[in-house]
Amino acid sequence: MKLTISNLSKTYANEVKALDNINLEIGMGMFGLLGPNGAGKSSLMRTLATLQQPDSGSISLNDINVLEDPLEVKKQLGYLPQEFGVYPGISAEQLLMHFAVLKGVNTGRKEIVKYLLQKVNLFEVRHRNVSSYSGGMRQRFGIAQALLGDPRLIIVDEPTAGLDPNERIRFNTLLSEISEEIIIILSTHIVDDVNDLCQDMAVMNNGSIVLRGKPSQLTREVDGKIWGRFTTKAELSDLQHSGRILYSYLSEGRPYVRVYADSNPGQGFEPVAPKLEDLYFKSISAN
Repeated sequence: MKLTISNLSKTYANEVKALDNINLEIGMGMFGLLGPNGAGKSSLMRTLATLQQPDSGSISLNDINVLEDPLEVKKQLGYLPQEFGVYPGISAEQLLMHFAVLKGVNTGRKEIVKYLLQKVNLFEVRHRNVSSYSGGMRQRFGIAQALLGDPRLIIVDEPTAGLDPNERIRFNTLLSEISEEIIIILSTHIVDDVNDLCQDMAVMNNGSIVLRGKPSQLTREVDGKIWGRFTTKAELSDLQHSGRILYSYLSEGRPYVRVYADSNPGQGFEPVAPKLEDLYFKSISAN
């Protein structure tokens, strides 16, 4: 199973170029698509899900031309958008049965719905209205509906935004379990989710792919080139204006900065182990 994206471009009516000559080849397993808000991730996800047409380019899922045969693609596609509405007053079991009918699941529908609710750990609360579920439960229900029809490609767009730590871990564990024999594209701005789940990834910014590779390999490539130290709030402002730092964060209530440099930049910086965040901020700051 392979998804191939070639020379994909899309400009909206307001002249915003959301996709700028995107080229990607994605195999089975979990693929992470990182990028800040407005990078073009959701535009790419909507295009892959056949919800919008690009201006140019092509997409193939194995031997299926995605843009020319969207109905065939939808038979093999599961999609969990960033936000999805639910009907009020309808239980999870009823709603999943309804989605199964829409997806064309005609044989063994009740058994499939039962199996999926068990798989996402919602069977015990299947009679509760989905509108009463917590954020994490609703996302797990979203994965259940995305799994209807035995899809070969699943797209999830910002799935853990707003979830508490326990719900995020539970949801990520579920994604990992179902990703072994299908393609899952995880579109997010949360670097830790990609680092924890994905063996392959890309970073988008301003509609373009600015970094591509395996997280472990990418971090090895900058080993010995990442430096960090504590600083003061006043000095932090000067460093930010200098454009030298990759990013900063608070550690034990004190500002800590990380920089990229081929050799020791001095000023008290010490070598630190590289993290995926370093590559992420380096790639989007250069674009």
